Amino acid sequence: MVKKFATTVLTAGALSGCVMQSTYDRDVGYERQLNEQLRTEVEADEVKIQQLRDRLRVTMEDELLFPEGGYQISKEGKASIDKIIPTLQSATNHRIEVEGHTDNVPIGKHLAHRFSSNWELSAGRACEVVKYLQSKGIDPARMTAAGHGEYQPVASNATAEGKAQNRRIDIDLVPLYTE
Repeated sequence: MVKKFATTVLTAGALSGCVMQSTYDRDVGYERQLNEQLRTEVEADEVKIQQLRDRLRVTMEDELLFPEGGYQISKEGKASIDKIIPTLQSATNHRIEVEGHTDNVPIGKHLAHRFSSNWELSAGRACEVVKYLQSKGIDPARMTAAGHGEYQPVASNATAEGKAQNRRIDIDLVPLYTE
């Protein structure tokens, strides 16, 4: 009796934390479709698209989006973001997470009045992207903005090339599992 009860509890517990196979299969196909759609839209720009385990990530270098040392999206940056908006609008079963990143160079004097650290600058840039997406009709209830400053580098900050790679915005499409 105890063994049967334990097996039932373990099975129920295991199933409650799993995604149904049909949901997983449907989402994998949809993720591929989103990936291809994004690749077509951003072919000419310096944009990187990655399929991660649980999300699709679009990485845009900060120089593509912001003027040097700035936090407001440039005209060219808006044009690049505009290319992915149709995909973001159609991905209604996805959460949109916008993450800002910087290199490790301290904030310059021209920004010190507004941001006291790279962490705040990266969050400010992510918020600017979220506000722009909202102005283009993306549901704000689906979006979050986060700043990571220099604390999640993808390259060494010892070189100019590495610093340039670390200054970026990641836009993640994360599936919403409803089953």
